[in-house]
Amino acid sequence: MSDGDRGPAMTTTAVGLCLLPAELLQEIFFRLALPDLFRLRSVSRDLGSLVSGCDFRRLYNLRSGRGGGWLFVYKKRPPRDSVLRGFNDRSGRWFHIPVAGILAPAVPPGEDLYFLAASGGLFLFASNGRRELLAVNLATRAVRRIPPSPLGPRGTSSWRRAGLKLVADPYGADRFRFLFAEMVGNRPVLFEYSSDVDAWRAIQASEGATGGGSVGGRDVCLNLVHIGVESVLLSCAGKGGGRDEQPAPVAHRPRFPEGFQGGPPVGMTTSDRFHVYGDGNVAVVRSAAADVAGGGGSATTRARVVTSVQLLGLSEIGSEWELTSTAPAAVVEEALRRRPYGVMMGCVVEREGVVGIVLMSNCRGSWGLAWLSYHRAQRKWACVPVPDCGTKGLNMAGIALSSTFSRSLWPSLCSSSSSPSEQAD
Repeated sequence: MSDGDRGPAMTTTAVGLCLLPAELLQEIFFRLALPDLFRLRSVSRDLGSLVSGCDFRRLYNLRSGRGGGWLFVYKKRPPRDSVLRGFNDRSGRWFHIPVAGILAPAVPPGEDLYFLAASGGLFLFASNGRRELLAVNLATRAVRRIPPSPLGPRGTSSWRRAGLKLVADPYGADRFRFLFAEMVGNRPVLFEYSSDVDAWRAIQASEGATGGGSVGGRDVCLNLVHIGVESVLLSCAGKGGGRDEQPAPVAHRPRFPEGFQGGPPVGMTTSDRFHVYGDGNVAVVRSAAADVAGGGGSATTRARVVTSVQLLGLSEIGSEWELTSTAPAAVVEEALRRRPYGVMMGCVVEREGVVGIVLMSNCRGSWGLAWLSYHRAQRKWACVPVPDCGTKGLNMAGIALSSTFSRSLWPSLCSSSSSPSEQAD
């Protein structure tokens, strides 16, 4: 069908929708992802005005549900092409996130980028060659080069996902903080960058005799190191107060429960467990050995299959890891489908009482994604089905979860700026 033939049909549909009661229209639009709402602007001015209004925005945010969000995957395609895709759990579809064109003028040819974090409409990348940090702002279509931290320039392998956090200011389109924690001289130190002053500061964490101190009321919990059954974490304020008004970070040294098989895995294909840390939680992924038959007469490959997922969290004073819940076998089966893997990576993010766990695995060049969530108040596990986004044979260069990306799109919805779109790779 040509564009000319489609126009009248689209107009008729728009007129039909406009005849529906406003309450029914809102119920329909509440079920759409924000990228879908962008399309309404090209269908009807009246419908575009409805979804751009302050009342609809307020109700949409309330109805969007706690813990709903986006999964971002950064994929590299040889020789130097790359793409950032975002999966929205509300729509169940992948969207193309238009950051490549914004990055192009700031990144020299041949530079290798790694995707670190996302918050609001901001995306943080680390360059391996120039060893610098780049913050991409989707709303302003600008790239900010973050100066080196007090530890000096760092390559992509120096960044630990569980030990860093990007915090976008919900009231300022170009304001953010970037936090990461490191052990310096065997002491836990918080490094904080503020876009307001374009500068870093280093703060040594306080530590009680037992490594305690309440975790409650703090917005950010960063993981430093894990040795045997003991971990070292750092909690700090993620929002509220001025740069000099926030409380000092506190170090915690939680231990796994007695009799619990804790500690880091010996190797991805030889250990029966894999730990994923984040936001004061640890997902313990247990697995069993499995043989994968080779195609075309090739040799059998030794791999692993996930058998269970347990979620542990910090105790109130931060001195122990406490078992929160074990995912039901049916949820694990639905999420991972007994898919064999040779290597695995993941991330854990908690927001408003909902813990999201994403596991990315690879077996013989084929990538798989699994997204599980745990709702604390409801004590309920769920699986978010994630369709394939064309990852076979590609180099995956970072994943991240964000529950604040949709809200960052509202200014774009009310203007004519660019937005995420469905686009094939």
